[in-house]
Amino acid sequence: MKISIVIPAHNEQDIIAKTIKSIEETVNLDFEIIIVNDHSTDNTPGIVNSLKRIYSNLKLVENDIGRGFADALRKGFSVSDSDLVIPVMADLCDNPQTINDMYAKALEGFDIVCGSRYMKGGTKIGGPLIQTLFSRFVGCSLKYLIGIPTFDVANSFKCYRKHILNTIKIRSRKFEISMEITLKAYFAGFSITEVPTDWKGRFIGKSKFYLFRVAANYIKLYLWAIFRKKT
Repeated sequence: MKISIVIPAHNEQDIIAKTIKSIEETVNLDFEIIIVNDHSTDNTPGIVNSLKRIYSNLKLVENDIGRGFADALRKGFSVSDSDLVIPVMADLCDNPQTINDMYAKALEGFDIVCGSRYMKGGTKIGGPLIQTLFSRFVGCSLKYLIGIPTFDVANSFKCYRKHILNTIKIRSRKFEISMEITLKAYFAGFSITEVPTDWKGRFIGKSKFYLFRVAANYIKLYLWAIFRKKT
């Protein structure tokens, strides 16, 4: 099965080359990298275009759907023709080695494989403490309250079978998109599992994730999932 690794990128000129190189050197599978340029005002697209001469499996597309992480993912999903799709953050916080483990689980038949920072063997290093506490609470409590088979439903680092993305109606406009997809897939009866992953906070540039701007969206999904389980 071929993999599409989708990377939304907004003003990532300082790190995008390192991220691409890390994936190319670590993932030992048949894959393509789709960089979705999300209205960058720096030289992100220029750097990616120069790397296309080195990596034949590298693509650059423009986010012409809207602005922000969710719309950039939608664009990447729409141009992928692979069996599996894996969103990866542009800032190198996700461990590319996990992609190999996700693929192995997909071969076992799972529809979604979650990269989990909070299961045994997973780690989360860096990032604001309140963000860590919030995501850990959401993931671990939903695991026990609704039975979803992952401790890290909020993490964006997941492997999806492409047909799921074509089946589920996605409404999210921000970072909560991955939580929405996974929750709706769970209630639709798709099979979900997780593998441990190592997450490290951004060391170059500035994070685009602001918890207080998106917390309400996560809370709405959290409450929806609990209510949906009870009905």
